[in-house]
Amino acid sequence: MPRFAANLSLLFTEYPLLQRFAQAAAAGFGAVEIQFPYDHPAEALAAAARATGTPVILINVPAGDLMTGGPGLASHPGRRDDFAAALPQALHYAQALGVALLNILPGRLAAGYSRQACLATLAANLQLAADFFAPHGLRLCCEAINDLDMPGFLLRTPDEVALLLAELPQAGIGLQIDIYHAARMNLDIPALLARHLPQTAHIQFADYPGRGEPGSGTLPLPDYFDFIEKNGYTGWLGAEYRPTATSADTLGWLARC
Repeated sequence: MPRFAANLSLLFTEYPLLQRFAQAAAAGFGAVEIQFPYDHPAEALAAAARATGTPVILINVPAGDLMTGGPGLASHPGRRDDFAAALPQALHYAQALGVALLNILPGRLAAGYSRQACLATLAANLQLAADFFAPHGLRLCCEAINDLDMPGFLLRTPDEVALLLAELPQAGIGLQIDIYHAARMNLDIPALLARHLPQTAHIQFADYPGRGEPGSGTLPLPDYFDFIEKNGYTGWLGAEYRPTATSADTLGWLARC
C-alpha cells in the first residue's frame, strides 16, 4: 500500500507545530514532513516526533528569502556563501530529527543575472550540497515549482530538473515531484511519472486547481497513487495540500487509500 506522510507546514495548522505530530499520528499518517523547521529548536521537534512515534522523513534546506518573495539561495550567483553556510544548519536538523532526505528548492531567477548564470550556480550548489551531506548518509532531492503560483521560479517542471541533474550524474540527487505543481503547468501526469519514477526520491500531492485535499478538485489522485505503487515507487507520498476545512475533516481520502 502507498505510504502517506502529512506535511505539517500545511496540515493541522489549527494547532501549534509541536502538537501537529500527535494529530498526524492519530489521523493515521505513518510519517510527517516539514517544509522549513528552523524556527523551532531541533531538539523540541525531535522530542515531539519521538513521543508520538512519528518519523520526520523530509525537510527543505534553508532557502533564505524565497518564501517571502525573494530569489532564495540555491541559484543566486551572489549568495553562494550564504547557501554554503545553510548546509550545517540543515545537517543539524536532519541529524536531530533522523531525516534521511533533504529537498533543495532552486528558487527564483535572481534580478541582474542571466538564467544561464543562475543554472550554473544551482548546479554547483547542488554538487556542493551532495558532497557535504553524503558522508553523513543523507540524500538530496530537488523540486520544480510552477511559475504561476511562484512567478520567476527557475525550474518549473520535473523535466527541467531532470535535465539539470543529468549534468551531475555522480551526485546521486533525486527528483521530488509535486503532482499539484505538475498539474498547474498542464503536464500529463501519468506520462511524467512514467518518465521519472526511477529517479524520483519523493512525491507530494494536492488536488487541482485549488491545491486542496484529494476529491476537492479534478485530479484522479487515487488512480495516480495506484500507478505509482504498481510501477515500483517505494518512497513516501507527502500530503502537501491546503485543507478546505479543518484538517481532520478533509481526511476521508486517507481511509479509502
